[in-house]
Amino acid sequence: MKFRSLVPALVLGLFALSAAAADPLPRARPEAVGFSSARLARIGEVLRADIEHGRLPGAVLAIARKGKLVYFEAFGYRDKAAGIPMTTDTIFGVASMTKPLVTVGALELYEQGRLLIDDPVSKYLPQFAKMQVARMDPAGQAIIDTVPAARQITIQDIMRHTSGIIYGGRGTTAVHKLYPESSASAATSMTGAEFIDKLGSLPLMYQPGTVWDYGLSIDVLGQVVESVANERLGQYLQENLFKPLGMADTGFIVPPDKVSRYAKALPTDPDTGKPQLLMDLTRPTKFECGGGCAVSTAGDYLRFAQMLLNHGTLGGQRILGRKTVDYMTANQLGPEVKNLIGNADPTRADYGFGLGMAVRRTDGIVRLMGSVGDFSWPGASGTNWWADPKEELAVVFMAHTPGPIRWHYRQLINALVLQALE
Repeated sequence: MKFRSLVPALVLGLFALSAAAADPLPRARPEAVGFSSARLARIGEVLRADIEHGRLPGAVLAIARKGKLVYFEAFGYRDKAAGIPMTTDTIFGVASMTKPLVTVGALELYEQGRLLIDDPVSKYLPQFAKMQVARMDPAGQAIIDTVPAARQITIQDIMRHTSGIIYGGRGTTAVHKLYPESSASAATSMTGAEFIDKLGSLPLMYQPGTVWDYGLSIDVLGQVVESVANERLGQYLQENLFKPLGMADTGFIVPPDKVSRYAKALPTDPDTGKPQLLMDLTRPTKFECGGGCAVSTAGDYLRFAQMLLNHGTLGGQRILGRKTVDYMTANQLGPEVKNLIGNADPTRADYGFGLGMAVRRTDGIVRLMGSVGDFSWPGASGTNWWADPKEELAVVFMAHTPGPIRWHYRQLINALVLQALE
């Protein structure tokens, strides 16, 4: 009887150990790092109500402060139609949250002296050596002619979206109609070589270095990484970023043994009634697109965000040097650059931009709370994250809510998290 009485205690102890092992960072009580548990509880109340009303299928939220995990919760359903509950290890397509990952990978090569920020992209991809810039009629519906680019597109340009390369799906001009609609459409319809050949043959929307406009720049950066590293982008990042950081569920495909953990969206958008379409990341794409083809979990991405907050290191692994992280997360847009970030994501309007991510320049004006110097970049699938060095705060929100509703949740989660700070 005495032995039997020990069994439940042993089981509970083993469960606690396994739960702790699954945490992406060491845990702390919210109050120990300046959060209110009572106010954090509002998050669950709001999300559960939205799930009940069919606003989203489910979500995972991870919050860390001062390097400690204070909130790691799953809500709703991984697959609502099948009644499968959401879990914290659920895998999501992170769309443009791929961009910061790839930029870090490229900056590792920069630190090794294998590429420089001011290098012309054509040094690695010769197709970009003689780019032309389109001149359109006043309505933008016809290309009148082209003029040579005033200077070469640089690595900095593709890291900060000032290359003149755009997304075809984000406008209706004659130039937009020439470009692939998105990173996903490019990766599913072309090989990497075909993609670079196509972009190298198209006219740019703007002169390099003059306008921030969203586009396929980080997909080009991914191809630069492949050229320099002489291996596929996913393999390079696995060896140099994902594995060192313990990001075990991050990559460019959901492997067969993990497909059951891949979250599904609602069939239709609750606001527009239109289908909610997601990229099928259970099958390989023709090339691993640096602009939007990665999958990850909230826990994995929290470790990435914490690494940046720690100035490039986590768990004894140094990924980037301290000054490289400072440079990456500093605003890279001077007054001479026209800033169209608000067209890409209205919740980031009036932000600046670093390398691969938005950077906050002011406490006010923008539509989100935060601190000067916080940095982020979300995904069109509905995923989002930000890191705030001043508050020593990292937040990752994972949900498959493509469409305009994703902007609602970016503002909602921002308010719910930050109101809980003491």
